[in-house]
Amino acid sequence: MLRQRVITALVLLALLLSSLYATSWLPFALFTLVLISAAGWEWARLNGIVAPLPALATGALVAAMCAASLADMPPMGHAGGLWWAGTAAWVVGGAVVLRRGPAGWPGLPLLLRWALGPLLLWLAWLALAQARTIGINFLLSALCVVWAADIAAYFCGRAFGKRKLAVTISPGKSWEGVYGGMAGVLLLSLAWIWGESQFSLDSPSLFRLLQQRLGWLGLAATVLMLSALSVLGDLFESLVKRAAGAKDASGLLPGHGGVLDRVDALLPVLPAAMALISL
Repeated sequence: MLRQRVITALVLLALLLSSLYATSWLPFALFTLVLISAAGWEWARLNGIVAPLPALATGALVAAMCAASLADMPPMGHAGGLWWAGTAAWVVGGAVVLRRGPAGWPGLPLLLRWALGPLLLWLAWLALAQARTIGINFLLSALCVVWAADIAAYFCGRAFGKRKLAVTISPGKSWEGVYGGMAGVLLLSLAWIWGESQFSLDSPSLFRLLQQRLGWLGLAATVLMLSALSVLGDLFESLVKRAAGAKDASGLLPGHGGVLDRVDALLPVLPAAMALISL
């Protein structure tokens, strides 16, 4: 299992870096489009659409939605309303879904549950593609919000975790882990801003833009909000998997599960990051 995880991670990293550092942002957009389409296929299967053709059609629909946006990418200054609407939907809808728990998810209409997947995946991909047009440093800083929160939460949860966060959804998560993840992202933001003062980079980071526009207190408040949203995305996918009786979204990534298992926390964070820099 460990060997599989390492090999898969190295292959994905090689593909990611080669597309990310291409002279154009287009290879990265196309690479992530393929991944997000696979996540659409996984979403359909998790929500009871197990017949091959409808599940594949869901992935194709996600690909078509992303490709249409790729051909007509909204200008940076004209998409703020979209990002804020998506963020509000995550906050309100996520709270409602988590309150209902895994037992309440199958009670929602199948059409609604199915449609949520393509919409959320498309919105996250659009934010990802537009973040890349700003610059590599900006994109990496947004992605690292989730990665830092996850890593810090894991170690803090193992060391100090006592109070369970959501026993029926993800028994391994604790409030101490959440607080540790938030502290980790705060430290990351300060370190990143310091690093930008020492090196010449292709673009300002998410943290630098938030600090410039909202001040230091605004930076702290917004990175804490983004950390909380990463937890929301993780719990949401865990809830859907638990309702489906599945351990992983799929076996597409040997040793890692499915694409959704790797991008779940990014789904609410990326649109929210784009919303915040539109202020």
